[in-house]
Amino acid sequence: MNNANSRSRRARKTRAKIAELKVTRLSVHRTNTHIYAQIIAEGGDKVLASASTVEAEVRNELKHGGNVAAAALIGKRIAEKAKAAGITKVAFDRSGFKYHGRIKALADAAREHGLSF
Repeated sequence: MNNANSRSRRARKTRAKIAELKVTRLSVHRTNTHIYAQIIAEGGDKVLASASTVEAEVRNELKHGGNVAAAALIGKRIAEKAKAAGITKVAFDRSGFKYHGRIKALADAAREHGLSF
C-alpha cells in the first residue's frame, strides 16, 4: 500500500462517518504550493463557503501559500466566511491527510475564530 492509497482509505472512512452523521463539513485539501478549505452542505451538493491561498486578497498578503502561516490565515478566513453564512458547527474532513503541520494549523485557527468541531 502506497501513500496515495493510504490517504484515500483514510478519506473514505472519514467521509462515510460524516455522511452517517448528516452534518455540514469543513473539507480541507492541500498541495505543495496551496491549501484549500470548503464548507459543504449536509448532502454534499452545495459549497456554502470557501477559502484558499489562490484568492487574490490572500496572495497579496502571503509570499508562499504552502506553509503553516498560510494555513492559519485560511483557517481564519474560512471561519469568518462561515460565521457570515450563519454556520458555527461543522465536522472536520481532513481528506485523509494526517493531522499535523498545515492541517492542524488550519483547524486551530478556525477553532480560534469561532468554528466548533
